[in-house]
Amino acid sequence: MTPNIPRALICASLIFLILPNGFAWEKTQAQASGSLSLSEAIQTALAHNSLIHEVQAQVDISIERTVQARAGFIPRLDAVGAYDRTTNPAQAFATKLNQETIAQSDFNVDRLNNPDPIDNYAGRLTATWPIYDSGQTWHSVRQAQMEQQAAGLEMSRVRQQVIAGTVAAYVGVVAARENLAIVEHALTTARAHRKIVASRYASGFVVKSDLLRTQVHIADLEQQQLQAASQIEIAQAELNAAMGVAIDSEFRLISRLDSGQQIAEPLQDWLNIALDQRTDLKQIDFQLSIAEEQIKKSRAAHLPSLNLAGNYEVNTEDFSESADNYSVGAYVTFNIFSGNRTSAKVREAKAARRRIQAMHRNLKQQVLVETRQAYLHAESAWKRILVAGEAVAQAEEALRIVGNRYRNGLFTVVDLLNAELALQQALTNQLRAIHDYKVSTANLMLAAGTLDEKFQ
Repeated sequence: MTPNIPRALICASLIFLILPNGFAWEKTQAQASGSLSLSEAIQTALAHNSLIHEVQAQVDISIERTVQARAGFIPRLDAVGAYDRTTNPAQAFATKLNQETIAQSDFNVDRLNNPDPIDNYAGRLTATWPIYDSGQTWHSVRQAQMEQQAAGLEMSRVRQQVIAGTVAAYVGVVAARENLAIVEHALTTARAHRKIVASRYASGFVVKSDLLRTQVHIADLEQQQLQAASQIEIAQAELNAAMGVAIDSEFRLISRLDSGQQIAEPLQDWLNIALDQRTDLKQIDFQLSIAEEQIKKSRAAHLPSLNLAGNYEVNTEDFSESADNYSVGAYVTFNIFSGNRTSAKVREAKAARRRIQAMHRNLKQQVLVETRQAYLHAESAWKRILVAGEAVAQAEEALRIVGNRYRNGLFTVVDLLNAELALQQALTNQLRAIHDYKVSTANLMLAAGTLDEKFQ
């Protein structure tokens, strides 16, 4: 439900609009790269934030790892070119056989023991097809597919985090500019009251200390004005960093800072949504499945493997003539003893599974804490908005009464300055409450896993 907007809030908003330096946007408008809404800022961040690019690279890596894993099902074909020159008796005799140039004279004992140097150029085409590799490829493919899905979930979570950071940065810039408007409004009011004090001092109705008090108060507000202006620059740099654009970029922000609607759903609903929607919880579920698959993969190493192999070879000494040959076959491998390596891998995989299970329990608790914290912050900020609205109305009326009575000599300058400070503080508290509610709402949606680029 939307509460009735306090009259003071409407008045404060009108003040921000009509001030000569309202929101301190003149300089920004003159030098801005263009207008920027909150929605546009979010879209820019999703397109240019370096964290998005980093995780996208990880997604691409997981896709290529799936391709690599599937390659284990496909025959492998290799071409090899080789040259060698030898006087090794056995190798020289075998080379002549491969070249099909062996002659009766080559069986001479002296030539067998002391052959002449022989050259050989060989071209070889080798094919290998793993028919069954103890299920290693099958389990690797399943793991790669789950890693790819987990990477996609990580991307979803990072997108939400980038959106939340952009919202906080954007709202921070708007709040910084409105804070400057509040300080400038207080400064304008203080200068107007200084004229009244100066007039009363000239007429002999007040002492010089009253005039000095107002001047000190104005000097303090001028310092606040400088600090507020620098805070705008800092907030703008943070927004630019969140969007992934040049730090010194300037924009004219067009989205207003308003409280929006009160959160209607109770806390328990948000907790249930978080447990169901948080992509990092789903991601760790995939990690647990990957660990389960690793256990099966490690156990499967006890099984035999079957491979087909083929080889076609051409040999020649000087390319004037050549000889070719081929071979095909199958071989089975069965590990008898590996020094407990396979058993240790199984135990390692089980330990990894226990670790991920503990991580899952810890993350679940963290999700519940984050959601509860964000909900309570948002609820508190909303109540502060209501209280601050009433305080602004009361402070405005108090300043009006004190100002009139000071003019009539009924109140001191201390009463007047206190009334000015009270109004400034009330407006500042109202601005801070609206800012905190906006950011807390985004953080609540982030904690629940429902934040998206449509956030307003």
